[in-house]
Amino acid sequence: MGARLRVVLDQLVHVVDPDQAAAAVDLTIGLVATAPSGCTVEAIVPAGAEVPISGLTDVRTLALGRRELAGSWQLGIAPGVGGGLVHAPSLMAPLVRHDRLHDNDQTTVTLWDLRAWDAPELLPKGVVAWQRGMLRRAVKHADAVVVPTHAIGERLSELAKLGDRIRVIAGAAPRDFAVPDDADDRRVALSLPARYVVLTGSEATLSEGFRGAVEAGIDAVVLDAREGAEPRLAEIASAAGLPERRAHVRGALSPADRAAVLAGAAGFAATSAIAAWPWRAVEAMALGIPVIAVESGSHCDVIADGGVLVPEDGLAEAVADATGDASARLSVLADDRSRAFSWASAAERVWALHADL
Repeated sequence: MGARLRVVLDQLVHVVDPDQAAAAVDLTIGLVATAPSGCTVEAIVPAGAEVPISGLTDVRTLALGRRELAGSWQLGIAPGVGGGLVHAPSLMAPLVRHDRLHDNDQTTVTLWDLRAWDAPELLPKGVVAWQRGMLRRAVKHADAVVVPTHAIGERLSELAKLGDRIRVIAGAAPRDFAVPDDADDRRVALSLPARYVVLTGSEATLSEGFRGAVEAGIDAVVLDAREGAEPRLAEIASAAGLPERRAHVRGALSPADRAAVLAGAAGFAATSAIAAWPWRAVEAMALGIPVIAVESGSHCDVIADGGVLVPEDGLAEAVADATGDASARLSVLADDRSRAFSWASAAERVWALHADL
């Protein structure tokens, strides 16, 4: 008899984290495409949610909206959900007492990063409190907690008593992530220069990336900057020797705009060592862009030999080298490494996880 896998689609959380929202949809599409013979995929969604996925056998729309549902599930109140195999591509899950042994009920959740514990200043206070509360519920009721890298799993084991319930399943670049036909026009619309390095990180870590742009003699484009951060980042760039006019700060962009920005870059540098899935580094590798990153457990797990990993104080020199003589070699390495990640592969491992449980 086949299994029915029910996925909690929390894509309405895009206001807080568009990467996780997109990942939930991409993974679910992968689950439908890789479903074993006789197995089906259903969705559980908050009231008012739209489900842009074909091939689902059912969509259960709950009575509560996303905000109310998040509060209800944090308190352990999950009416109308039912049992069976439930997989959540985030911490948003009906984490309540269930009987896996006799009823074959399973609930698994996903934790993409540990910012709420290791860098809470990067998130709204309400999000930090909610994530910490949901992890406490996961310790009590989750059959498995999925993380994208071994390094995050090791750090999570220090934060919560989960034992062998921590499982590693990597993410991937967005489905069909590619350079758009109008990439040049998009870069013009974003007022980008002819030559630049793309940087990601926080206000506390971007300085060395700006120094790298100075050493390379090119501009710097910061992606995913928080709202209102531009004046402060301009100051940091200036202090690093990069004139304000050569520091281009951009917030969250659409996948097509990000692809256009990355495709036009001489290189990409991840300046933060926070335990998190490196969304932009994976996208850069998918486009064959030279990747430089500060050494961290997650960067070692994900980028591996697909880029250059350096101590923070070596980042500037590495950026200059990667965007110069080493560019062609690093481009090939990035492209090769990107083939290790796909949503189809992730979906197959989710199916295997539930079969193992």
